Amino acid sequence: MAMEIERKFLVRNDSWKAACIRSVKVRDGLIAGSDGRKARVRIIDGQGTLAVKGEAHGIVRAEFEYPIPTADAEEMLRSMCGDEVLEKTRYIVPNSGLTWEIDVYDGLLQGVVIAEVELRRENQSIVLPDWIGAEVTDDPNYKKSVMAARHRAVVRRQRGAVG
Repeated sequence: MAMEIERKFLVRNDSWKAACIRSVKVRDGLIAGSDGRKARVRIIDGQGTLAVKGEAHGIVRAEFEYPIPTADAEEMLRSMCGDEVLEKTRYIVPNSGLTWEIDVYDGLLQGVVIAEVELRRENQSIVLPDWIGAEVTDDPNYKKSVMAARHRAVVRRQRGAVG
């Protein structure tokens, strides 16, 4: 079974940029979610994917990801995700034998920057780069759906204050 073992961190500063080896544009939408399980559609540099993730047990969860036609991914984002499509640039940064992914959000979550690292083992020790801040792996405030809901609430309040 495909497993994802991942930790997430806030980013302290921009010094990671000097070590970046490439970047990709990502559009991402949640199709369905229930009891910690979710299905997401993504377009990463023009290639559509569908990911199904199981409930997390600590930092480990089942993950299955499949390529799909880009036109299908576009239609799913449009018809199933509405105004909740997240946009980001993912920067790839190698450090101490691991590959870090720094997600810099645009659009709905503009200004949010999260670093993720996938591990081979749950108890794998890692050397944290000096640009890494607090770990947010288990913090529900840093789930994409929670961040997007908070943003929508702020926008609604602002619209109510204006109108």
